[in-house]
This record gives sequence, C-alpha cells and structure tokens, in this order.
Amino acid sequence: MAFGNIISSPRGSLSLQQVLDLASIYLENARKTPDPNVALVLCHDTETSLSHVKRAAKNSEDKVIREGIATIYNGLGELLNTQGHRDEAQAFYKKSEKWGGRANESGRHLRPTGFVYSIKSALHSTSDTTTDKSSQNPSTLTRSKQGIDTATIPKNIFPTNVHPPTIVFSPPEPDSRINDTPQLACCLELLQSSYEPDDILDPAARNWLLCTKNEQDERDRLESLATDVIRAFKRDELKDSKAVTEVIYLAPVLENKDFRYLLKEFYSGIDQSGLLDIHQLEGIAQLIQGADPGYLDSDDLVKVLSLLSTRLRDTHQQSTNHLYQLTVAVSHVLDAMADANVSGLDREKIHEPLSSYLDGLKSSSDPYLVYQAAYAYQALLCVPDDESLWQASFRRAGKVIQGVSGLVSAVKGLDLNGFVDGLKDIQQGLAGASEVVQLVKTAYDGAMSLAESGQGFFDCLKEGLSFNRKCAWYSALRGADTLIREGQLAEFRKLVCEAPCRHDAAFQWGVCQRLGEVAINSLWTAETRQSAIAFLGEIYQNDPVWGYQANVKQWILNILMQLSSGSGSVAQFVEALLKDLRKDGDTKKQAMYLTCLENRLAYPLKVSSPVMGSPSLLDRVQERPDVEGALRQLRRHRLKERGNAVYIPPQAKASLQARDEACFPLMERVDDFMASDHKVLLLLGVSGAGKSTFNRELECRLWRSYKKNAPIPLHINLPAIDKPEHDMIVKQLRRAEFTEPQIRELKLHRTFTLICDGYDESQLTHNLYTSNRLNEPGEWNAKMVITCRSEYVGVDYRDRFQPGGRNQRSGSALFQEVVMTPFSLDQVQDYISQYVSVYRPLWEADEYRKALELIPSLKELVKNPFLMSLSLEVLPRIVDPGQGISATHVTRMALYDQFIENWLERGKKRLGEKNLSPQAKAAFESLTDEGFTRNGIDYLKKLSVAIYKEQGGQPIVSYSRYKDEDTWKANFFNRDDEKQLLREACPLTRNGNQHRFIHRSLLEYGVALAIFDPQEVKERTVPESSLARRGSAVSALSSDEPDPVKETPAVSDQKVDLNSPLAWRSFVNEPSVLQFLEERVQQEPLFRQQLVDVMEQSKSDKRWRTAASNAITILVRSGVQFNNADLRGIQIPNADLSYGMFDSAQFQGADLRLVDFRGTWLRRANLSQARITGVQFGELPFLKQDSEVELCAYSPDGKTIAAGLSNGVIVIHSTSNWESPLTLNGHSRNVTSLEYSSDSNQIASGSRDRTVRLWDVLTGACIHVMSGHVDKIRSIAYSPQGDHIASASDDKTVKLWDVDTGACRYTWTGHTYPVLGVVYSPLNTQIASGSDDRTVRLWDIGTETCLRVLRGHRGSVESITYSPQGDKLASASKDKTVRLWDVATGDCHYVLTRHTDSVISVAYSPNGDQVASASADKSVRLWDADTGACLYTLLGHSSHVRRVVYSPQGDLVASASNDKTVRLWDAETGVIRQTLTGHSGVVSSVAFSPKGDQVASSSIDKTVRLWDIGAESSRHISNGHTGHTDEVNEIAFSPHGNLLASASEDNTVRLWDVKSGECCRTLTDHEGFVMGVTYSSNGNQIVSFGWDSTVRIWDVETGVCNHTLIGHSSSDGDATYSLQGDQIASVSEDTMVRVWDVVTGECRHMLIGHDAEVCSVVFSPIGDQIASGDTDGSLRVWDLEAATCLWTLDGHDDEINRILYSTRGDLVISASSDQSVRLWDITSGQCRAVIQDFQGTARDIAWIDVSSVNYLATVCSDGSVGMWRVRVDGDQCYVSMSWMTTKGELNVQDTIIQEVQGLSQPNRQLLRQRGAIGEPANRLREASKKLTTMASVVSKLKTPTDVTKEDPALTSIVSAEQLEQLVTRVKDPKLRDMLAVCFKDIHEYM
Repeated sequence: MAFGNIISSPRGSLSLQQVLDLASIYLENARKTPDPNVALVLCHDTETSLSHVKRAAKNSEDKVIREGIATIYNGLGELLNTQGHRDEAQAFYKKSEKWGGRANESGRHLRPTGFVYSIKSALHSTSDTTTDKSSQNPSTLTRSKQGIDTATIPKNIFPTNVHPPTIVFSPPEPDSRINDTPQLACCLELLQSSYEPDDILDPAARNWLLCTKNEQDERDRLESLATDVIRAFKRDELKDSKAVTEVIYLAPVLENKDFRYLLKEFYSGIDQSGLLDIHQLEGIAQLIQGADPGYLDSDDLVKVLSLLSTRLRDTHQQSTNHLYQLTVAVSHVLDAMADANVSGLDREKIHEPLSSYLDGLKSSSDPYLVYQAAYAYQALLCVPDDESLWQASFRRAGKVIQGVSGLVSAVKGLDLNGFVDGLKDIQQGLAGASEVVQLVKTAYDGAMSLAESGQGFFDCLKEGLSFNRKCAWYSALRGADTLIREGQLAEFRKLVCEAPCRHDAAFQWGVCQRLGEVAINSLWTAETRQSAIAFLGEIYQNDPVWGYQANVKQWILNILMQLSSGSGSVAQFVEALLKDLRKDGDTKKQAMYLTCLENRLAYPLKVSSPVMGSPSLLDRVQERPDVEGALRQLRRHRLKERGNAVYIPPQAKASLQARDEACFPLMERVDDFMASDHKVLLLLGVSGAGKSTFNRELECRLWRSYKKNAPIPLHINLPAIDKPEHDMIVKQLRRAEFTEPQIRELKLHRTFTLICDGYDESQLTHNLYTSNRLNEPGEWNAKMVITCRSEYVGVDYRDRFQPGGRNQRSGSALFQEVVMTPFSLDQVQDYISQYVSVYRPLWEADEYRKALELIPSLKELVKNPFLMSLSLEVLPRIVDPGQGISATHVTRMALYDQFIENWLERGKKRLGEKNLSPQAKAAFESLTDEGFTRNGIDYLKKLSVAIYKEQGGQPIVSYSRYKDEDTWKANFFNRDDEKQLLREACPLTRNGNQHRFIHRSLLEYGVALAIFDPQEVKERTVPESSLARRGSAVSALSSDEPDPVKETPAVSDQKVDLNSPLAWRSFVNEPSVLQFLEERVQQEPLFRQQLVDVMEQSKSDKRWRTAASNAITILVRSGVQFNNADLRGIQIPNADLSYGMFDSAQFQGADLRLVDFRGTWLRRANLSQARITGVQFGELPFLKQDSEVELCAYSPDGKTIAAGLSNGVIVIHSTSNWESPLTLNGHSRNVTSLEYSSDSNQIASGSRDRTVRLWDVLTGACIHVMSGHVDKIRSIAYSPQGDHIASASDDKTVKLWDVDTGACRYTWTGHTYPVLGVVYSPLNTQIASGSDDRTVRLWDIGTETCLRVLRGHRGSVESITYSPQGDKLASASKDKTVRLWDVATGDCHYVLTRHTDSVISVAYSPNGDQVASASADKSVRLWDADTGACLYTLLGHSSHVRRVVYSPQGDLVASASNDKTVRLWDAETGVIRQTLTGHSGVVSSVAFSPKGDQVASSSIDKTVRLWDIGAESSRHISNGHTGHTDEVNEIAFSPHGNLLASASEDNTVRLWDVKSGECCRTLTDHEGFVMGVTYSSNGNQIVSFGWDSTVRIWDVETGVCNHTLIGHSSSDGDATYSLQGDQIASVSEDTMVRVWDVVTGECRHMLIGHDAEVCSVVFSPIGDQIASGDTDGSLRVWDLEAATCLWTLDGHDDEINRILYSTRGDLVISASSDQSVRLWDITSGQCRAVIQDFQGTARDIAWIDVSSVNYLATVCSDGSVGMWRVRVDGDQCYVSMSWMTTKGELNVQDTIIQEVQGLSQPNRQLLRQRGAIGEPANRLREASKKLTTMASVVSKLKTPTDVTKEDPALTSIVSAEQLEQLVTRVKDPKLRDMLAVCFKDIHEYM
C-alpha cells in the first residue's frame, strides 16, 4: 500500500505489516527533523502505532513482525537517548528486549501508554504517578513565545501535574466471585496486555499476574464472564445509564466478536427504539472512542453516523433539554469519528443533513444548546466528507497529523509548545506549513476580532455556525480533554493561558465546563478540585485578562452554585468564593450575579464515572442477590434515627493506666484502626463516658462516606441480641429485614465494620470475635469496635476481646484498646453551648457556666458526659434562689434523684395535656391523687428489681402480649391503663417489642433506690438510741467500749428484709450499683446502720450471707474502717474487702471464702478458725535463699524456676509446691546468667569464673563446661532452636557455642567496653548485645556482621530483650531508663523514666503487651509496651532487684533480689479499684485542731490537707491549699483553730484561713528553708526555725518579726513555745538545747548532754520539763529549773523526728525513722507501748483528748495518716487503731491465723513471710471432718447397690485414689454429686 494510503486509512483497517511500516515512517521522520520538539511528537506517534499492533502480534509466530517491533523500539531508545531523555530511552530498550531485541544494560522504567487510563493507572504502582513535567523539561516549557498574548493566573492554581482519578484494583482469588465489572476489566487488561511481572505494576496486580497468567482455566472463566455480561446487556430491557456504563468498562478488553456484538446491540437499540435513547447514544460514542485497532472499520462508523442523521430528523421537535442531551451525544460520536480518521462521508446523505440540523440550532434561545451545537458542528467539520478535505489537512514540518488525535499527540509527547503553535498555524490546505498557518490564522483572527468587536455570545456563535470553517477553539478543547484525562493539569493551565483562542467565548465556555466537571468529580483530590474552582473564580473576576462575556460569567456562576449544593470542604470552598464574587465588579455585574441566583442551571455537570446499577449485570450473571438496595434502606434508617443530638468529639488515652492528660482525639485513633491490620478495637470508659454516643456518631460517619463494596458499618446493640456469642451478624441483619439470600451474599463477598455496643450490659463472658469465628475461612470478614464499661473488665479482660486469646502473639498484634477520658473544661463549655442551642432549656449558657464556677462539687461530676447532661437538665431546679448558687451542694445521687423527679413531672404534664380515653383519664386522676411522681418512682424501682431478678440485670425486656401475658413482664408492659401511663411517663425507650431504660445507669439507680429509698424512711421515726455518733458505722461491731453519743436524732425503724435485692443478688461485681449505694451510706446514717445490722444477722442466720457480703463491701468502698471491730462468726463469702482497714478486727469463725483481701490492712486481726478457702491476697510468697540471688529464670513449660546465687550455686524450685528438689554445684563464683532450653530439659549458666556450663535439669549433671572467655561471663542466651548458646563477657566479646559439642563457633568483636547482655531474636536471624560502652549492637548470625548500633543511653546497658514478635527491643541502663527500640529502623520509640536508680533487668511478657523492669531502687515496674505508660510499681524487696522474668503464661512475674529472696507477682493485679485520698508525697507533719474535729497534714507535695476525724474516716474536706512552691515541712493550728501556719522550703511561713482555705499572710524574712513553726499559747505570736540557723518570733496580726534569736551554730533543728508562752526551746545540729525568753529574746539555758545532733524538742504541759530527741534515737527528759537530765530513754534505733507530751503530762510520745512510735511513762522512764508496722518513717505525731478519749495521730513517709485510741490503765497502756489512710498495701503483721480452714499452701507461705502468726488447720484433719459428716449422709441415702456400711472410706482418712473410686461406685446421683464436691476439696488439701 502506498504511503498516502497508509496515512489516510484508519489503523483498525491496516494489516500488521502496514502498521509496522507506518511506525517506521514516523521513526525515520523523527530522526531527520532538526526540531527536537517535533521529534518527540513523532516518537510518540511511533509508539502509538506500535501499541495498535502489539496485541495482535503478541501471539504471532511471525518472526519478521516481532523482529520489526523490536528494531523500532530499539531505534526509539537510541534517538531519545541522544536527546537526553534517558528514562524514556531505557523504557524502549526494555520493550525491544521483550520482543526479541538485544539487551541494554542501562536502567529501565516502564510507563503505561494507550488504553483506558483509569484502568492502566489502577494496575500501576503509585511510584509511577504523573509529576510536573515543567520541572522535567524546562527548556521546552519556558521557551519564549513571540506574539502570543499569555494570561497570567495565580501560581497556586494547578501548580503541578497529578495522578488522574483511577479505579481501585483489588485482585480476586482464583475461582472466586468477581466483585464488580471494573475489577473484571482490570483482570482482562492484565492478561491481554504485554505486561511482564517485573514491570512497574502495583504489587497486588503483579502478584495476581504471576499466579494467573499461566492458568488457562482461570483466563477462560474471566473471558466467559465478560461475554456473559454482554449477553446480559442484550437481555436487559431498560438499558439505563448504569448498564451502559458497565459494558463500556468492559469494551476495551473484549474479544473482537464480543465487541462487534456489543456495537451491533447499541446500533439496534438506537435504530429500533421509538424515542431516541440518550444512554445508548452515549454508549456507542464511548464504545467507538475506546475501540482497539481492527475492531472498527470506516463502514461501521459511517453506518452509525448515517443512523444518527436519520434519527435526528425524526426527533427535531423534542424539548430543549432533550435536544441538548441529544446534541451532547452526537458531539461525542463525532469526536470519536474524528479521532478514528473516518473520511469519505456521503455529503448528500449524511454530511449535509447533519450540518443543516446543527445549523438550525443557532436560533435557539438556550445558550447551553447553542454552545453544544457549535461544538458538534466543529466536530463534524473534522470528519471530512467525500471531497477528501481532511486527508490533506494538518501537515506541519513534514509531520502527518492524525486528525484531532494527531494534534493531541503533541500533548502526549510533552510538546505543549508545539501543540499551541499548531493551534496558531492551522490553516486549510493540502501540503506545506504555509498553508497550515493560513488556516489557523483565520480562526485566530476570528477569535481576536470577536474579542475586539464586543459582539454578544449569541451573535458570536450564530456567526460561527453560519461559516463553513474550522475554529481553533475546538482543537484546543480536545487537547484540553487529553491533558485532563492524563492528569497533566499544569499543562492544561498553560494551554488555557497561552491558547490563541483563549478570548473566544466558546473556548471559555468549554474550559469552564471542564473545570466544573473536575470540581464535581470526587475521584480527584480535594486540592485539585479546589484549584479548578479557583480557576473558575479567576476567569469570572479578572475581566481585563478574560474578557467581559456575560454569558460565560453566568455559566461560571451556574457551575459554582451547582457545586455549592454538595457537602464537605469543597462545597465550603465554593461558598466562600461565591461570597467574594457577590461583591465583584460594578453594579451591572453584581446585578447579573443576583439574577443567576434566581435562575439555576438546568443541565447537570457530567461526572466521568457514574456508578453502576444494583444488582449490576455482573451480579445477575453470577446470580448475586441485590444487597445494595437493602443497604441503602438501612443507611437511610440509621441516619434518620441519629437525629439532631449533642455531640462533642471525645478524647481517649491508650490504656487504663495511662494518665488522662496523655490523651488524643478518639475518632482519629479509630480512623487509624480502620486503616490498619488490627481486627478488634476495645473502647473502654466509665459509665456515662459517652461510649454509645460515640458509637452512633461513628456509625453515621461511616454511613455518610459509604460507597458500594466498601466495608459496611453495622451497629449491634449487644443486649438486644439473643446470645450474641453465636451468629450475631446474622441476627442483626435479620432484625434489619435482610433476606437469607442477601445475608449469604454479604457473608461470602462483603466486609463489615462491626460497632458492638454494651458488652458489659449483655453480661457476656465470651470472646465475641472468637465465638463468631470472624475472619476465618468461609466466615464473616469484619473489623470490630466493641465497647465495655471499664469498671466491669476485671483482671485478664483482654482474653474476652483479643483475637485468639492474650497468649497468642498473632492475636495481640490484631488487638488494640483505647479508654475514653473525662471531659476537659473546653469540652464542657462546648457541650453547654450545643445543649442550649439544641434543647432551649430554662437557663442560658452563661448561667450554666456561672454555676460550674461557683459549685465546687459540680466540676468533677460534669466531666462525665451523661452526668453533664443530667446536670444541665436539673440545675435550674436544684439551685435554691434564696440561698444562691454557691450554697448549693450537688452529688451524683442528687442529680439522679432530681432527674427522675423532673422526668416524671414532665411526663405527668404531657399526659395531662393529652386526649386520653375515659378509662385512661380516670386512671391518670387516680395516680395523680395518690402522688403521680411517687407512683412513677415505685414503678421504676419495681421494674428495675424485676429486671435484675428475672433477667440477671440484662437491660432489654422483650414483651409480646401473646407470649408474655402470664409472665412477670405483664405486670409492667400489659395494656392496663395505669401501667401504660406510668410506662409512658418513665424514662424508658421502645424499639419494636423491646423496652429499656434510656441509659443503663438509670436501671442501676432504680435497683439501688429499691435497696434504700430515703423518702420511704421519713414516714416513721424512732429515737436513735442505738446509733453511734455521725459516721460511726461499726460501733455495734466494735470490741472496744463505745464512745459517748453526741446526738440522738430521730430515725426510722425500717429494716432490710430478705426480699430486698441486697439479700438475693450479689452486687460485689456491680460497681455502678455500689457507687450509688456508697453515696447513700455517706449521706444517710440510717442506711449505714442497716448495713451493720445485716452483717450482725449473718452471724446467726446464713440466709443473710449475700446481704452481709454486699453490706460490708459497700461500707468498705465508702471509706468506713473496721478497726477493732467484732466480726466473729460473720458470714461474708465473696465480699470485696480490698484496700479496707481491719486493724485488730476479730474474725474468729467467720466465713471468708473467696473474699478479696488485696491491699487490705489486717494488722493484728484475728482470723482463728475462719474459713478462707479461695481468698485473694493479690500477692504470692517469695522464695528465701541462703545467699544473695543474682538472677532467676522460668522454665518454658512453667514447671520450675531456677535461681542463681552469689555463691555459685543454682537452685531449682518446683512451681507446684515451691519446694527445691535440685541444687546444681559447679561454678566457683557468682552465677551471672541463666537460660533454659526450649524443651525445659537443660539449663545454661554463666559465671564470674569465666565459664559457661550446660546442665541436665532432670539429673543435675553438668553436660559441658565451655571455656574461652578471658574475663567473667555477664550474660548467656539460647538460640530459639536450642542448638547454640551465645555468651557475653567483660572481655568485650560475644561468643557463639555449639550445644552438642561445647565448641566455640564464632567470636564477635566491636564493643569497646565489657559486654553486659546478649539475647537472641525470636526469628533466629539476629543477636543483640548491650555493653558498658552505652550502646546496643545488632549482629547478623548468617553473615557474622554488625547490622546496626543503637545509641541513646547515657549509662551502661545492663540488660536487653527482644519482643516475642522480634520487631522490638528493650534495653535497660544505669542511666535509670528503659528504652524501647524498633529493630528494623533503629528508632527509639519510648524512653521509660520512672525508676530512681539503675535499671538492671528488663523482660517482655510472652504476648509482648508488657515490659517488666527491675532496678537498684528496690522496685519492679510493669510498663505498657504499646504506649510506654507505667502500669504498676511492685514494692516489697528490701535491696537491689537483680532480675525480672515472666512466667510462660504471662500471668506471673518473678523477681530476684540482693535481699536473698525471689518474689512472685501477679502481672494482672495492681489495678487500683478505688482512689485512696491522701498526699502524693512524703507526709512531713500533722496537727490536731484545738477542737479535735480536724487533723491537718503537710507534705513534700507542696500541699496542706485537712481531715475530718469526727466520722472516724479518712475523708479529707479540703483539696489541699496549694500556695507553697516547695516542700511543706511543718504545720501548726492557732489556739482558736481558725488559722493554720505552715513552714516550707520555699523560705516562707504562710498563715491560712481554715474555713476558706485562703492564704492570709506570708512571712518572708528567713534566708533559707523554714523547717518548723509553732504558735504561742495565746495565738498572738509564731516562732519559726530555719536553715539560716535563726529562730524568729513573729507577730500574727501584723506579720512583723519581733525577735531574731541567734546562737545555734548549725542550720537544721526545731523550736517550740512553752504552754505558758513565755519561753521558747530550740535545738540544732550543734547537740545543744537552748531556752529563750520570749519578751527579751535572751537565752536563759543551754542544756548539754546529747551525743548527736538534736532534732526535736517539746515543753511539758506545765512548763517544768523539756523532752528532746537526737539523730541516734536517744530521747532525754530535762528538769528545766535545775537544767539537768532526768531520764535518758533508749529504744529507738534511728533518728527521732517528733516528740510530744500527753495532755496530762504523764506520757512522752516519740516518732522515729525506725518506723515506730513509742509511748514512755514520764515517772518511771519505761516504754509503755510501741506502735510498729508502719510502711515508712514515722514523721510526725499529734495528741488530743476528745470526750475523755485520748487520740494519737501519726503520719508516715509513705503518705499515710493514722488515728489511734490510747487508754491508760494503771501501769498498762493500750493502743488500738481508729482509722488510717493507706497506700493499698497488704499488711498482715501479727495477724492470727490459728486453725484457719482452707488456706492454700502459697497463701500460707505468704502470710507467714509477711508476719502472720499461728498454725492453720491441718488440711487432712479438715478432710476427715468432712468425711465424718458424709458418713451420716451415706447412711441415709445409700441403697443396696451403694457402698457398704463398713466402707472404711467413710470413717477414716483415705487416699485420693480411694476417694475417686468411692465417687464412681455411688449410683445415687444426689449422693454422688455431694461426694464429688467433697472429693474436690479433699484432693486440693492433699
């Protein structure tokens, strides 16, 4: 074929050889042209030609064709390489090699070309994203353009090229169902194109291609699916736009026969339809545009256009809108024909009629239709008629331009300048550049004259239609289309600004339309869409640059108003722009703006990828049920149900132990979870924290952004689902009315985001993820967000949520948890604003804010969102206008009381206004007469009780009149008029047949109110003769004499009965109910007494056991202390006494089974003969050794634990009984390292004797002695396979040893100081070592090289360990820190900094969620590995902790210490259930108020606190006076009790008003720390003692320093007034006591006799004696008149911190650093009593007499404050505890455990180690008693076939085996069950 024939023929009609010849022509011309830009265009045309031949040639055996393709590709590479385009050159070299050409050694890079770009982009890696070509080819794009009028626009508009919108390709599994048609198209494109696996494809596409390319069956299946979809399209009667879209997706990848079948179907649809089908017109245009060569010929296109011409004449009289849509479709068809080079149209039959039709539209009054007709007319001009005009047009510089596609090729070749020049130079002609120039100038001149003439838009377009000539704007818009499609938006911007036709109104109209389509398409990024909008604004506003075309401006406004109707950031951007445009221009332009607002656009903007139908054609082919319709209905329902609610975005923290301040936005963390591989997110929060509100917001947010095939959000209210542990998704979908086929479809092919609300409310214990088999093969594919109240999670809670359980590594990697934090002040303010806006309450926002400021008790409550809502609801009613806001005291219980009352009152009002039936009205009047509110409360209480009794507290009641009319439910939900009225008035909600309270806490409030209702007890009252004074809840149980009663108010005689929920339901594990009852205890003395009475009744009647357990749990939680209480015989099984005070309590014979004693103070308590089976102390015993314990190690099977001692011995203990069955002797010096083999059969040990030894655990034999190190061994580690041992030494090396032979395999060097630790990676690929050189080194085992050096520690690295997954590394250092490292990157994620001394050992828990560290500060700390938060601090060791390890199950932590012990800790306890009020630092001083009703304490935490002692409780009534800026050393009350003085290390003395807490005066003359302060007896003066060695006397009224007493030679000391106020005694480090005259300031006496520094001094009450104490623990009593020493009192072993006299002066009391307080008889000098067992230094003491009772207050350095009763009887002095604040540590010193029953061996050992005394009951003797009891049972129940009467098993102690035989022989089921229970206990005892 001749050259002219080739270039004038459509490529689809050419043979392979002809196309190859055409490519060669282009390549040759590219080589010859001197213009590099033209060369680039020609190179691209060469590539375009080859792309049309590759598919056909791929399977061809014609070597000539293949070699020709390779040769052309190689030639392209050489040409581009010479021009400096090396990346493009390498791509062509690679293609040449694939087609059989020679290999090229340079780098390669593949870019997708041709085809439908969105599909190609989906298959390629994001690294292939289009970039800004202006930066790649600056010489081309910055070339000066003489004579071109270039517009300038802001640089932020399309600054760079971007990746165009693409479909997301998710490869299917082989033989699996295809999700959608785009996925099928991508699969077929990969299989049909010439991609190779090493091409730059998306990893998912590459992997799929590797697996599928050779699977012919899978290829056939996919091609058959495509064919079936086309056949389904034929059968589809509607053939709407969605069906058309679907087949167009497939068109480019169809086989020829299917393609032509589809073309025929479109043709027939248009030809045979009565009304012209717009969708099929669009479809046939897109089908032609995407056709592959060979699939179309000229006849096809001519035939299509002929059909359109005929149909157009038939539809000419359609509506304007129809004509517009028709013209758009015709334009697309003509565009396709122009691109396909269709020529030779019959001018008479096709060309002329169509031209005439379009020309006729110029008279339309619709500018949109006129523009589209002009566009179609220009397209028609580019489809030459049979006059062959087109064949000879568009030549430039010898290059053949292929119609519009050829012109656009300049864009694809990055030669935008050439394209713009082409627009300028286009002229009509047949040859030569000059002819082309004339054609373009005509169009350009026309455009210029248009701008200059100022003709209107209509006239312009009509004139254009009247001339039979081509215009440059059409070609420019086609080029713009290509640039936008390719994402080359920077070039698009350049084209619009530099195009010679940019002033043409038609060009601007088309540009605006394209910008609008970019802006409306959500597949583009927000930045790109906003740039398009900004471009529109620029064209509108910048009239001098873009002209004054009114209709273009109107078109822009219509586009912007259409865009503003959406939502999100883009719509907001448009709204802001429209506001600016409203003010733009003169009045005429502003008037036009207002006119456009009233006349909105009739024609919607086109979005490039409309959605496909549901069910799609592919769905029908695969027989897939329609689920999208059902999902849309569910979406609408859920969004509507959400409504307009107050929502404040909550904050969260990483764990329960994390600080509230370390918070982050919860929604952001959930977003991260959604994007991660995690499967379960546990959301914890206290009751009312807003979990359900957040869940609903999350669900709505996910529904709003939901798109087809995206994860489906499914909210599941767990309490509403029956047995959600099985098939909960199915049950929820059925509730939403999904059909079974739909459910099956969703299960097999869709993914869910489950939002499971109320795990605790449904009272579940199952792991829902595991029990529902989520993400298992063939099961539901889902992520889960699940909520639970943090009060209910308990210990080991992760087991119930984590996939696979807590000890599975894979499960922990899939699990995440967050905890909602309380509202911040800002969130509270935002909530108030929203609440007032939504609900319009009685108060305004400012009134609520004022209340928050003035009501102190309210500030903490409103941090809880639900309590916040209650507060805003009831505050206007709670506040008494007469008293004012500041006088109001608000409690949680008061909020609920008032809320319920308000709710019922509103319900009553609503019912009164309702049109009730006569019967209902009569019922309403009856309820009102009786008291509607009280009736409503009674209904609420009874319903709450019934729910707990009948449903176990499950909050949702399902009621069906037909099924439940004879059940308890009918009492509340039947159609009785009164019940209906009360139900409607109560705070209940209904969903179908399900009823529930509007919030779970209202149910709990109701049952608490049923237990004690203050309103009910007001009816009958009796004198309170039996009650103790306020707060004395345990006086009836006290073993001491009662205190005098101060008041006898009237009380009710109401008692708790056995029908009370307190008696039949255990609330020990119901913290929310307990919290309500705790408040009642604190508010209602009667309730306290009732609880005490219940406890007393349990002593004689076991029916009260549950009530007694509840009662004592409530009292302990409310702060009541049971010191010296008579609890003998009390029955309280399962009670929670944790952190309670039971000093000297009497528990003899009590039933304490399963009681929680964690952190309980049981000092001197008597537990004789008590039953304590199953009690929990929260601690385990330690293992005592004969030498210092250097380290310890658990065996992997958990059966043994080994300890290495400083004497070289290794001791192995059994974990079953903690006995030591084996001792390994061999090392001659300290054992420094221990490691078990993976099978637990061997132990490797390292020692200071420079050897590594390998031991047999079973025999104790030494297998190998490995020698080679030249200095002591520091650490050893087994390889995971157990075949090698690594050792680290002070010789700076790491050695690797063979276990079988004992030989040394490798030696690593690199550390510059001793190597202290070594550890294997769990993956067995690395070894890590830590050194004295402060670094950690990672070594590669295979290459024996150092991979990485981790730097950051400032001290030697003492210990290192890998996480179980091997991706993290923890290191412990002498710099007091632990660092957590990322192994892959070497980054330090966290630095853990709470230790106060060197960290010696570190260990990961088995599942990797915790890190344990041991330190020289004597503590063990447990850390959260994910957040770095400190979870627990484990205290108990008395010396350095050398090693810490986890048990294999992770439930125990073992620590080894220099105190010669190994301690075992529970890894999951230590969670503080309640907050113990007290100082956060060492308490330095304590003082009684003169009235004795308060105690003040000071601390190094810079605060002073006041404590109410009248209630014998530790409740502090001041939050602490924070005014000092440093530690507070001492405090003193004024004699009148109205002032409090404090001395501080901030060099000041402050005077405080006790009532208000305000600082009255600050005394500032001291030049150093103020160590002490004392008031004079009349309160007029203060004396202070400072480190500046002075004693200062101050006037209280004026604050003036009256005297400065100078004489002491050192700084530290004490000073005090005599009771008479005339003298001051001071002491100092100079060992002297000085006595000063207050009036003159002179020194009267110097008392000399102490041998050490004197640190404390006090006057006797009558002033005749002085007592002083020194740092050696010696106390001296001085006769003041004679200045002689009366007594030297020795007994303390350490410094005496404080001394005081009793009120009568007969006792001297001293507090010492030896952790004791002593009481001395002043007449005999004998010690009468010692108070020991303090947990720290006894820092201060105070004495007071109250109603003839002596009280001694003590403060301890651990922060505790204690109150003690002191009774003196002759020579005897009795001291008993009244109350004490504690830090929650177990104290069993001197606790009597004589004959206790059921005490386990570990607990027995623990109590003995902690100081308990007595011998527990012999377990075998207990068992014998049980069997003796059983003998009588057997004699009554046995049958002839039962055991014989003489059976010795019933009369003597037997073996466990005999007991088992006995149980199996008994046939009577009742007897057998009883014996089985007995056997279980006896087997435990044995």
